Amino acid sequence: MVHVTGAASVQFVSRPVVARVIRVRDDLITYDGWCWLDVYQLDARGEATERRTIFVRPDGLRRGAMTT
Repeated sequence: MVHVTGAASVQFVSRPVVARVIRVRDDLITYDGWCWLDVYQLDARGEATERRTIFVRPDGLRRGAMTT
């Protein structure tokens, strides 16, 4: 489980998400220090609501369990 915020990518500055990582996409070309991830975006209950592919800086992701 990861918290995806603006620290990981500017697309999440105003709308951070919580996601479960499915896999790291090593088949896609990236810039140094960035990666593509396949994730399930989670709702407040931890239920998957959407499958997405996101482009992020891994060092900007925050690991952790959901708190409700």
